[in-house]
Amino acid sequence: MDYETITLEERDGVATLTLNRPDKMNAMNAQMRAEVQHALKDAGTRARVIVLTGAGRAFCTGQDLGGASASDLDLERILRDEYEPMLEALAHCPVPTIAAVNGPAAGAGANLALAADVVIAAENAYFLQAFSRIGLIPDAGGTYVMPRAMGMAKAMGAALFADKISARQADQWGLIWEAVPDDGFAEHVAGRAKHLAEGPTAAYNTIKRVIRASWDNTEEEQLAMEAREQGACGKTRDFQEGVMAFIEKRPAKFEGR
Repeated sequence: MDYETITLEERDGVATLTLNRPDKMNAMNAQMRAEVQHALKDAGTRARVIVLTGAGRAFCTGQDLGGASASDLDLERILRDEYEPMLEALAHCPVPTIAAVNGPAAGAGANLALAADVVIAAENAYFLQAFSRIGLIPDAGGTYVMPRAMGMAKAMGAALFADKISARQADQWGLIWEAVPDDGFAEHVAGRAKHLAEGPTAAYNTIKRVIRASWDNTEEEQLAMEAREQGACGKTRDFQEGVMAFIEKRPAKFEGR
């Protein structure tokens, strides 16, 4: 499929989905949301890891408000019909997803990044829950992810004050996986993606589902889920290969099955 607001490149098991409206700092419109959703579902059937990033100097600055009056925006409909399907496609993607935050991630753009499995940010990047600046509340999953990732106190402050959270702060607070120097950022992300692309994809899929389920399960339910899913992982070819590689003291060559 030919996309107009994003690009999708696939190589060696890595699919790179780039938000491609650099003149708008990759602000999202309806077409971009639809294209991101489609690309995630499409690439998830072939790739072994998906990297989500932005073209130009920004990752994504959220909703494109250009050319629209406040009274014309049906925010409830937009969130329900456009944002939610896109975020669900990212959260439920069958392969690991990495948000490579190369620059500012603001509003729904910040929460799009935080919906990925792993967030790696360049040191020049920042996260901004800008909503209260225009009389809104954090959306696109922000009120769900932030308290769970960095605690109630930090989440509340981020929402009320709408201060910039630097990549280093986000790393220290547990909001993201890591912040890395700008120099070598692309190479670092590529290395992380390569590691996942060569890993046990079926186990990664299970890790994603089991960890996300832990937010809603009791301890007993989570233990039962672990046992059930571990039993399934133990029947995969990758488990057999992993054990043989360990015994033979060599790197494992996972097939992703």
